[in-house]
Parts: sequence; structure tokens; C-alpha cells
Amino acid sequence: MTSRWEPRRTAADMRTDVLRRITDSDITDRNPTISEEFAAGGERFALAVKGANDGLWDWDVSENVMHFSRRWHSMLGYEDAEIAARPSEWFQRIHPDDLDAVRGDIAAHLEGDTPHFEAEHRVRAKDGRWIWVLARGLACRDERDCAYRIAGSMTNITRQKEVEEQLLHQAFHDGLTGLPNRALFMDRLTHALRRLDRKPDATLGLLFLDVDRFKVVNDSLGHSLGDELLRAVARRIQRSVRPGDTVARLGGDEFTILVEDVEGVEGVIRVSDRIQAALAEPFDLATHRVFASASIGVVMRTPGYREPEELLRDADLAMYRAKNRGRNRHEVFTPQMHSRAMKLMELESALRGALERDEFRLHYQPIVKLSDGSLEGFEALIRWEHPTRGLVSPADFLPVAEESGLIVPIGEWVLREACRQAAEWSLLSPEAARLHMSVNLSGRQLMSPTLIEDVRSALQDSGLDPALLTLEITENVVMEQAAEATELLQRIKDLGVRLHMDDFGTGYSSLAYLRRFPLDTLKIDRSFVNDMSADNDDGAIVRAIITLAHTLKLDVIAEGIEQPEQIEQLRALGCRHGQGYHFSRPLPADDAAQWVRRIAA
Repeated sequence: MTSRWEPRRTAADMRTDVLRRITDSDITDRNPTISEEFAAGGERFALAVKGANDGLWDWDVSENVMHFSRRWHSMLGYEDAEIAARPSEWFQRIHPDDLDAVRGDIAAHLEGDTPHFEAEHRVRAKDGRWIWVLARGLACRDERDCAYRIAGSMTNITRQKEVEEQLLHQAFHDGLTGLPNRALFMDRLTHALRRLDRKPDATLGLLFLDVDRFKVVNDSLGHSLGDELLRAVARRIQRSVRPGDTVARLGGDEFTILVEDVEGVEGVIRVSDRIQAALAEPFDLATHRVFASASIGVVMRTPGYREPEELLRDADLAMYRAKNRGRNRHEVFTPQMHSRAMKLMELESALRGALERDEFRLHYQPIVKLSDGSLEGFEALIRWEHPTRGLVSPADFLPVAEESGLIVPIGEWVLREACRQAAEWSLLSPEAARLHMSVNLSGRQLMSPTLIEDVRSALQDSGLDPALLTLEITENVVMEQAAEATELLQRIKDLGVRLHMDDFGTGYSSLAYLRRFPLDTLKIDRSFVNDMSADNDDGAIVRAIITLAHTLKLDVIAEGIEQPEQIEQLRALGCRHGQGYHFSRPLPADDAAQWVRRIAA
């Protein structure tokens, strides 16, 4: 049986017959213009070949002869005489990684499996460079549909490829640090998990890193130096990992590290320790020396993990655990963390509807004069009356509200309700009309753009005298944003409202800022009062705070008073006001009203 590739006559014979028929004298005799047109057509084709920007090629398959145009030669940096009329001149210059694909594409077209030949590949130029080309071709076929010739073009697409690669790099790499971005990291993590499916004994660890207190650096030194710090952090992380480990920046100040073929969790922890040690060295940014640390979450891949998002989620949970336990440390993920996160998510979901369902309540803790125990005012403290869990402690839900941002609308409700209640009590008697109402402000509330208007509106709607409202801010919150807080506190003060600094002594107040803040009172944190005695450190701290307050002409309130002897010690030190369980626990509104009525009697 005759092979499909074995023509009955050679391609050369057929081309000769075609030319003979076109140039046969009897035809030209009958129409002299045909030979002239043919000559003119050939001349136009030659000019087209000469002027084409693409390199042209013509392969006689049966004779295995390939002709290349001058442009084809020059594209690779060769003179005409340096390239022979053989297909091997092309194929031997194709990149080894691309050669099989090009041969396969040509064979598929010659066999009739594809309508045309097209292949992008790399070709080595005379100077040794690899240039990207796009080769296209179309075969001529005989009456048996057998290809006897294929001709086409070759276009230099190197610049196009460079642009494509640049765009591809930008799509999968972080523009600031040059590290892989989230998309590329998740792709690599996905492939790593698939490899583990084939190698059950292999190991994989994931680290989720967040730069501690980066916002402070960014806000105080500016975004330019903040970006420089992130670049420096990225370089130190890269130097701390092993070759082959993947470091990525997910965004902001969050980084992830994929560690494969590691010796269990101990190996991953060693990577974490190297990163922590590298970050412990100071960073010199322009004229500033900055110190940075990181909270790191660690998770190991176990058979229960199927999707990369699950690993990333649990590493993130472990990182937040590290941050909540003091920062500058690592935590290894445990299933209990996930259970806790699910409970917090459920809690947040319930919190979102608590305001609408009117589930919040205010309890009021009396603030008294230490000299005689007489009532000076109240501190409003929120409680959540959950429909199934009962009364929920603020310690259980306020951190969730703060993190989710729900603290802003919840805080606004507290402010309005406390003002309304204080205004209602002030009508009971002249003595009640002098009672102060203290309301705590969270960090998010303090920086809320609507805070001033919220305070003004609460006062106007309730009719409460601004002088009877006290806003309490914690030392840590105000010092984290000291420059912005100074102006904001003055605007609050201009409303006629009093300002207390809560939990004083637990933070890092600058005396320079403390003098600039328009404060009325310092509140001594309960932790110092509880362990206070004349001859211990806490007693010395309480004495120092009271002395400082008097120097700055500020009042002092001691929190957490539970023992009679604490009252005597505080009075001896010059502290005039206090609150605590010795006097009263926080009371529902009806019970607190009994205190108000007693002073009116």
C-alpha cells in the first residue's frame, strides 16, 4: 500500500509542469500579455519579499530544501551566505525547551490535523541572544491532500514578550517589595498541597507575619518611610529563610512564608526565630532609627487541610493570638483557636443586631468623695442582655466590637443613653443636678470623624448641662495618637465637657503631652490600688501619680477600692475621690436611682 507521504510524482515535477503550462509558447502566442503579466507578478512578489518586515521561509518538503529570505537572515544577525538552504539551519537554532513543540506543530499541519501552522518559540541569534519569534505557515497539497510544500513567515516578537512578561510579573508580584503577591502565593501553596497528596510523608509549614505597631511608624514618619521600612523588612525576611522557601507580601504590613520539606513544627519555629532575630536589629530610615518586631502565626499542614485558604486562615488566627498575647512572638495554631474564632464570629453577628433589638443596658457605678462617702457622680458601664446567654460581660464583647468597628455606633448609643439618664436624674433635686456622668470613649470613637457632632447632639437632645458630662479616655489610646488627640481633646473641651484620663499609670505617657492635654482628672488604675501598701512599688506609684496630678492642677480618682484601709491610705496621700466594690458594684438604672434619691432626701 502506498504511503500518504509518497507522491506519485515529485513536487519538482509538478512545479515544472505548472511553469511549463503557464509559459508554454502556444499560450503566449495566443495571448502575448500573459507572459508579461507573469513576469510583472514575479517582480511584485520579489519586491514584497524584499520589503517585508517579517522573515519569509519556503520549505520544499519532498526535497527537504528550505529557502530563507534576506530579512529572515538579518533578523538573526546573519548574512545570506552564512545560512544554507536546509531546515536544520532553523531547527538547530530553536531553544531546546521549544523544539519538540515546534516540530509537533509543523507535523500536525502537514498531516492535515490543523488548518495552518503557528508557533511562538525562541531562536538563538548569531550574537548568542535568544529572541522570541512567531512562525506562521501554510502547506500546499496535491490532489491526494498530501503536503509537498509549506511556506510562511517569522516575526520578531521579543519586545512583545518582554512587555507580556513585565505585565505578568506585575500581576503576580508586589509592586513595593518585589515579592510574590497573594495571587502567586496562593498558586504556589495550591501546588505544594497537591504535591503532598502524592507524597504523604512530606511536610509543609506556613507562617503568617504582621509587623507590630506599623501604623504608628507610618503615621508618625510618613508613608514614604513606612514603605521603606516594609522593603527593609521584606529583605530581612528573605535572608532569614531557606533557599526554595516562598516569601510573599499579602498587603499592608502582612507577609507569608511557605516552608516545604521541613523537619516538623520545630523546623518552622526555627525559621520564625531567625526572622524575629533579624527584625530585632534597628532599621535606619533616612535620619530616623526605627525598631520593629513581628507577630507570627504558624500552622502545619495535616491531612485535614484540603484547600490553601484553610491553611492561610488558621495561620492568620495564630498570628492574632500572638499579637493579643503581647506581640513580638510566634504562636502555633491549635484547633481551639478555630473554635474560639467561630464563637467570636457568631458573637459579632449577634452584636450587629443587638442595637436594633434594644439588648444593651447601662449600669452605673457610683463615684464618691473619700472624705465622707458622699455621691459625686456615676460612671456609665455597658452590659449586653443577650436573649439566650443572659447578661454578657463587656470584657467578652467589647474587644469584638472594637475590632469590627461596631464600637462606634454602640458607643454613640451609650453616650446618648447616659446623657438622657443623667438629665432625668438632675431634675430630682438641686443636689442631683450637680452629679457628673462619666462615659468611656474607645480608640475608634476618639478618631471617629463624627465624634464632636455625636457629643454635641447627645447633649442637645437630652438637655444635659455639658459641665455634668465627663468623657474618659485611656492612657494608651490617647498616646498612640498623641498629636492628633491634642487638637481633638481641645475641641471636646470647648463643648464644656470634662475630660478624664483613665487607667493612668499602665501606659507610656509623655509628660510633655500630658501638660498639653486639656485634662481635668487622672484616674489611677485599679491594679495599683488593689496591691497598694505603704512599702511596696504599687504604693510608690500611687503616691507619684497623685503628686504629679496635684503639680499639674488635676483632680485624682482611684479605681478598684475594695478595702477600708485603702481609703485611709489614699486620703492620706491627698486623693479625694474613688470608686470600687467597697462602695458599690455597677448598678442597674433603678438601683442607681436610689443613690440619687438618698442625696435628695
